[in-house]
This record gives sequence, structure tokens and C-alpha cells, in this order.
Amino acid sequence: MSQAAIQVKTFKPMELIVSAYPQLRLRRKRQADWSRRLVAETQLSVNDLIWTAVISDSVDDREPVPSLPGVNRLSINALVEEAKAARDMGIPALALFPHIDPKAKDEAAKEALNPDGLVPQAVRALKDQVPGIGVIVDVALDPYTSHGHDGVMTGETILNDETVEILAKSAIILAKSGADIVAPSDMMDGRVGAVRDALDGANFKDVMIMSYAAKYASGFYGPYRDAIGTSAALKGDKRTYQMDPANSDEALHEVELDLLEGADMVMVKPGLPYLDIVRRVKDEFRVPTFAFQVSGEYAMIMAAAQNGWLEEERVMLESLMSFKRAGCDGILTYFAPTAAKLLS
Repeated sequence: MSQAAIQVKTFKPMELIVSAYPQLRLRRKRQADWSRRLVAETQLSVNDLIWTAVISDSVDDREPVPSLPGVNRLSINALVEEAKAARDMGIPALALFPHIDPKAKDEAAKEALNPDGLVPQAVRALKDQVPGIGVIVDVALDPYTSHGHDGVMTGETILNDETVEILAKSAIILAKSGADIVAPSDMMDGRVGAVRDALDGANFKDVMIMSYAAKYASGFYGPYRDAIGTSAALKGDKRTYQMDPANSDEALHEVELDLLEGADMVMVKPGLPYLDIVRRVKDEFRVPTFAFQVSGEYAMIMAAAQNGWLEEERVMLESLMSFKRAGCDGILTYFAPTAAKLLS
């Protein structure tokens, strides 16, 4: 080894760059598209995308969501049509979120246990008519409760164990309908273990669990609540069960517990404001880690683009790349169909 090489090994990175100029010019690798692609450290592909689809039992075909430009509530027939297009573009999976007729909601979330409800019907239609695309379903009560919370209540208190019992029963119904992945998003204690036990006991051992392991009590969910019709109904806030945005170590605790209870993969929600959490989770556990680019993130990009303040496609892809750079194995996003077209 030469003396020069020995000296280089003793330099800190910035000292190396300063000392090596003009022999070392980092811009050389950036001057052409082909060379930038050749040395790219992070790759974003259609395989990283999970399309988040809002379905409804009260629309004939498609109904725009005003606070989510470009997003529609879809009938089951429209969902099947869109899912075929998504599959043909190479999108691996979609995640379903229901807009339920308010008349079907009550304080006990009884509609969540309807085997012929909107989501079970949609799952059956997808598995029958769109083979080859993965189907992810939320296991949560907020679309079905008249008060808009993720659990059943007594007064102002969310009941943990009673809610978990309903979630486990709901997971079995969704698995029977053909769901490939169930995704508990409620943040009740012990719900992943209860769901895993229920699935195994009903002989659905191969149904995967994607846990919303670190779900924060965020202000970025507003447009989603508009989309599923819970904004007006929601009483109080969700900070007694969703995580405090101030906490980072707690997220690792939540993830560890969910993995011990049987989660196959974990999710951080929201996405962009919590990329530090994604990085910590991936570094600590080295398990399949996902993030949800939530409605507020999508709406901000779209609103700025519509006002001419940002370039929609460029910023969209940049935001998705940031998830991958932080350590995500995949991203749940309303942008999935648009991004897939560009990436293909």
C-alpha cells in the first residue's frame, strides 16, 4: 500500500474532499443522465408502490373527494376496473379504505362484522376478477362507528379489550373474503396478538399482518377523514391511543411488541414528517418496513402543484424516493397509479 493511500485512510470524509480537489471532482458523476443512474444509491420502482383506494357503497361509479384532488370514491365495479389497470402497470398490491353509508354506522361498529359488507364484497370481487394483485385491508372500526373513533366507547373512554375482540372477529371475516394482508390500524394494546391468534385458530395461518405499528396522532389525516366520511362525526381526538408526535423511542417499543405478537411487516404513519422513525425502525429490526404517505401529504403536493408553486410529477417522485432512502421497503400512497406510469 502506498504512503498516499495510507494517508487517505486517516482522513475524515470532508478532509478527504478538500484535500483531494482538484483531482477529485464529485460533479464528474453527475454530468450525464446515464452516469447519474449508474451511481444512484437508491432505486424507486413500481414494486415499491401500494395503491390506497377509497371505496364507497353510495356511489354509482366515481365520486371526487374535494380535499384529495384526483382521488375518487369508487364503486366496487369501478374499483375492479382501476385495479386491473394498476395490476397491468405492475403495482403489487392495493389497500382498501371504506366510505360507509352513515345509516349503517353505530356506536358498536356492528357493520365491521357484516360478512356481506362493502369491504368483504370488494375483496371477493378483486380476488375473482383481478388475480395477481395483493389485497390489503384495514382492520379498524373508525369507518363504522357513529363517533368516528377506532374503538368502542364508554363515555369519552375508548375501551381497549372490547375493541380488540371486535377487531379479531373482523379480521377473520376479511380473511374469509380472500384478503392477503390484514392491517390493524387502531393502535389498541395487544391487537396484533389477538388478530394473529384469531387467524391461526380459523386456519388462516398464511394471511399476513401488516401492523400500523407506529401510528401518530397527526394533523395530516384530515382529507382522509373527509374521504371516508368521519370528519363531521369525530368527537374529541385520538391522542389517548395514537402516538405523541414528540416520541421516537416509544415507536421502537411499539414495533417490537407488534413483532413479538406476530406482525409480518410494520408500518410508520404518517410518512414524510416521520422518516426519522422509519430509519430507526429499519436499522433496529431489519424487517419489512412500510410507510403511509397519508392524505395530508398528498393534498399538500397536489394543492401546491395546482397553484403552480411546485412541479407535481417531480415533487411526487422526489417524495417517494425519500421514503426509499429512509429505509422503506414499500410506500402506501394515493400517487401509486400516476407514479407507476412514470416509472414504467
